[in-house]
Amino acid sequence: MEKEPSPRKITQAELNELWQENFAIEKSSKAAIVKDWLPRYTGMALEQFGEYILLVNFGGYVKDFADQHGVNIYGLDRPMQAATAEGITIINFGIGSPNAGLVIDLLEAIKPKAVLFLGKCGGLKTGKNRNGDLILPIAAIRGEGTSNDYLPPEVPALPAFALQKAVSTTIRDYERDYWTGVVYTTNKRVWEHREDFKAKLRDLRCIAIDMETATIFVAAFKNQMPAGALLLVSDMPMTSDGVKTEASDRLVTANFAKSHLAIGVDSLKQLMNHGITVKHLRFEM
Repeated sequence: MEKEPSPRKITQAELNELWQENFAIEKSSKAAIVKDWLPRYTGMALEQFGEYILLVNFGGYVKDFADQHGVNIYGLDRPMQAATAEGITIINFGIGSPNAGLVIDLLEAIKPKAVLFLGKCGGLKTGKNRNGDLILPIAAIRGEGTSNDYLPPEVPALPAFALQKAVSTTIRDYERDYWTGVVYTTNKRVWEHREDFKAKLRDLRCIAIDMETATIFVAAFKNQMPAGALLLVSDMPMTSDGVKTEASDRLVTANFAKSHLAIGVDSLKQLMNHGITVKHLRFEM
């Protein structure tokens, strides 16, 4: 009885070629989706988007931006509101890590040169941080879970260095100080009553906590998109009298939101005017 021949082993070169073909098919399918969905979610046509993007959590930032530049706001009846002026588009994408990942995916439709997140955060260094402080993250801890759908947990959540450097320079031009350190990104919105979670944050020695920064960094890295963040401390949640309320948040917004926005806009203009590239890494697939 003749022995059946052993099946031929697939070479590494053939595996790589197969992977590249599958990747190209997936990328083409995704491109078709996001080109439809970005206008669908914002009410703004693709050609109306600028090459530099500001991401925010609150509609007030978009209104201030539009008022200052005399432009229209799109998407008032959509999940996301947006406005464009002088090559910069601002988008209110909502709150939370799933929305943060979604907006980064959608931005693949226009392939922006830089994405800067202007978010609010809770200050964790009692006695040091205070409401109205600026925090420029050097990294974020991936406690939200959403970023695991983009890259393995071992991949750190890091901003584009050149973008954070531009923000740092602009802050100093405004004669402001800022804190830098690691931000913890969580998917929990109501945690201020949990002493076990607070103990964990103390052990991690994070400077602030939010719900979007790590997701934006990781999703942007996955999508080959330079991203950074500048956070505004809006509460000090590690103490019972520092938990955010509607009144306290309104006070922070009234006193600090406009300068937060102005620094973000001028940081992107600095990149635009000097022609600086913010891709500090060569992305390999």
